[in-house]
Amino acid sequence: MYSFPALLALVFLRVPIGLAMFVTGLVGLILVTDSTNMAFSRLKNETFSTFSSYSLSIVPMFLLMGYFATLGGMSSALFKAAEGFLGHRKGGVAMAAIGACAGFGAICGSSLATAATMGRVALPELRQYGYAGGFSTATLAAGGTLGILIPPSVVLVIYAILTEQNIAKLFLAAFIPGIMAAIGYVIAISIYVRVFPGSAGTRPSVPMGERFRALFAVWPVLLVFIAVVGGIYGGIFTPTEGAAVGALGTGIIALVNGGLNWRTLLESFTVTARTTAMIFFIVLGAAFYNGFLALTQVPQELSNWVVSQGYSPWMVLTIILIFYLIFGCLMDSLSMILLTIPIFFPVISVLDFGMTEEQVAIWFGILVLIVVEVGLITPPVGMNLFVINAMDRATKMIDTYKAVMFFVATDIVRVIILVMFPSITLFLIS
Repeated sequence: MYSFPALLALVFLRVPIGLAMFVTGLVGLILVTDSTNMAFSRLKNETFSTFSSYSLSIVPMFLLMGYFATLGGMSSALFKAAEGFLGHRKGGVAMAAIGACAGFGAICGSSLATAATMGRVALPELRQYGYAGGFSTATLAAGGTLGILIPPSVVLVIYAILTEQNIAKLFLAAFIPGIMAAIGYVIAISIYVRVFPGSAGTRPSVPMGERFRALFAVWPVLLVFIAVVGGIYGGIFTPTEGAAVGALGTGIIALVNGGLNWRTLLESFTVTARTTAMIFFIVLGAAFYNGFLALTQVPQELSNWVVSQGYSPWMVLTIILIFYLIFGCLMDSLSMILLTIPIFFPVISVLDFGMTEEQVAIWFGILVLIVVEVGLITPPVGMNLFVINAMDRATKMIDTYKAVMFFVATDIVRVIILVMFPSITLFLIS
């Protein structure tokens, strides 16, 4: 039980999360087994068993797909299309940014990548039409979270592997909550510009013909989304194969649009490899730490203790979600999932929520994903906030903090709704 506080202490000392989990697991195994030979032998076996997983190959494919999508100008096309239909409304350019983030999230799968990409596209437009700095950065930071809520999602893939769930079903379950998030953010913008009328300027209305031309320009995004998601759900190919198809499709589009050449191709492979290596090192550290937990049977003992106390399943779920909400402010979503799911999932799986074990696993996964992503835009250490503010040095961080609380409020409401009505999450897979 002391391993978890020790792990958190290493994290707070700014030790990389993957290394922190690896060291804690290694030292824990040595202390428990009283044998360095067994611990290092497990390191060899754990490394092979972890990285021989076929499902993990989906990660670099989705990362590469998002990078190719940026090179192909899809982010700009999405924003221009949404801006054409919404830009003339009060707060419309900010709403367009949310819509573009949702569209880009459907072919990206990363919150930070979505926030950074759409920040480069939308921030100049928001400045041009008189949007307040804090409101603009808060909007784009919140919109970035849609990159991981709307499938495909790298974090959901990792969750599926950890809990041995169907990746396609998790993607399908995330779809409605993702759309709810986008609608909630649009509502937050609508409320904000009425509470603070001077925070948003106006943009001239665009002729209908120009709107439809801009809308037609996003057909590559729709084509890739339908090919990948439709192919997965239609049983044409597996999620891993779908990721490869998506990477190939976005690469071809980027080549046709002139964004892909030998230099950018090499750069995209290099960036993808570096990001994949970082993710895989965290996965390895988590696998080693989780192996130590399995040996000590801490998750099973915790599950048995919770059941023996007679606590309400809903109270246990609420406490876990609050934990995720708080610690999501301090860690990235992938690290939180890898660190805590092996501990909390066995607890949730033995509680009676009136659903099947698979339904509970999928529902819990979506809830965890949402509250961890809320942490990315929650002060004081929301990672998306820092990514966007780094692009707009003139805006004070405190202004972003004030504006983003409107978006956080809609997230909290959405979590409450999804907890009270699990059928919303499970509707498409029932």
